[in-house]
Formats: sequence, structure tokens, C-alpha cells
Amino acid sequence: MAYEYAIALTGSIATGKSTVASLLALNGMRIIDADTISHEILDSSASWVEETFGAEYLRLGKVDRNKLGSMIFSNANAKKTLEEFLHPKIRAEILKRSEKQDRLKFPYLIDIPLFFENNSYDIEDSVVVFTPSDIQLERFMKRNGYSKEESLKRIAMQFPIEEKKERATWVIDNSKNLKHLQQECEDFVAIIKKKYLK
Repeated sequence: MAYEYAIALTGSIATGKSTVASLLALNGMRIIDADTISHEILDSSASWVEETFGAEYLRLGKVDRNKLGSMIFSNANAKKTLEEFLHPKIRAEILKRSEKQDRLKFPYLIDIPLFFENNSYDIEDSVVVFTPSDIQLERFMKRNGYSKEESLKRIAMQFPIEEKKERATWVIDNSKNLKHLQQECEDFVAIIKKKYLK
């Protein structure tokens, strides 16, 4: 049965989910990454992207993800078209990898950025990487070089981080420095081990 031992790892744009995923992996957690799977599928679908959106979204025969991303964020119909193409393929691949992980009978993480938004996965437990919204905005602007207006627009496409925090089974707090975050990740892994290694 898929997802039996799965824990959804989620957060919001610029809350530090990728850093947390790396730290949890260093602490021995196994991770299925929806973003990586999505990139793999998109990269292998260059001809579909060209047919659907035009040759200008390819560069040297590969999908120009930055250019495609900018267009998708400003065009709701294009976003819907891309999601309808990608999401079933991503879900099928995650399902396949999940069934393989479940055979080991120990928790693993599925890194799903839009876990609460899409509600597509029958996963009971979730851990949210939390950063207060003011720090989230500051980090996003610094990381991506977008204006405040553009940054707020992109952040608003996801559920507010406070809402995700309320819905989560566990929360990893990323409002301070890296040392604090490392401790938060170690504490989370200890909780999982204690719960399952009886």
C-alpha cells in the first residue's frame, strides 16, 4: 500500500524547505522529492512544451525553466495547461517510488511543495517548514531579486504559511539561524525514531 509510512514535507516559497530536506537526509531520512521528479518530467517533455507554448521556451533543445516559469506565473490558462499535463505524471512517479519505500516499513518523507493546496495525496502526517511571513518575504526578495509587489504575488499563490503551520502534524521552525535549524531537524528525526523504533 502506497503512502503507509509517508510523511509529507512541505512549507512555502522561501521558507527553507530545500535546506531542511538536505539536513533531514544528512540525519538519515529518506526523501522522495516532487520538485526533482517534476524537473525530470519537464526536461523529458521538451517537444510537448514547444508544441504547446512555443519554441522560445526551449534553449539548446531543453526546456528553459526560468522563462517558462515567468510566463506561467502571469498566465492562469498556461499554468492550468502545464499543471494538467505534469501533475498526473508526477503523482504516478511518486506513487511508484512510495510503494518501494513502504516495503522498508519505516517513515520516509515526500517533499511536496503544494501538499495542502492540491490535496492530491492520501498522506496522514505532515511536517511544515515554518518561517514568519515577514522573514519569508525578505528571504524571497533577496534570493530571487524580485520587487516586493512581484514577490507578494508569487507568495500569494500558495496558502499562507501560518495556515499550513496550523494544519501540520509537526513543525520545523526556520525563523532563526542555521545552527537552530540543524537542531530543529535533529529533534524532528529523534521524534520519528522514537515513534517508530519501539
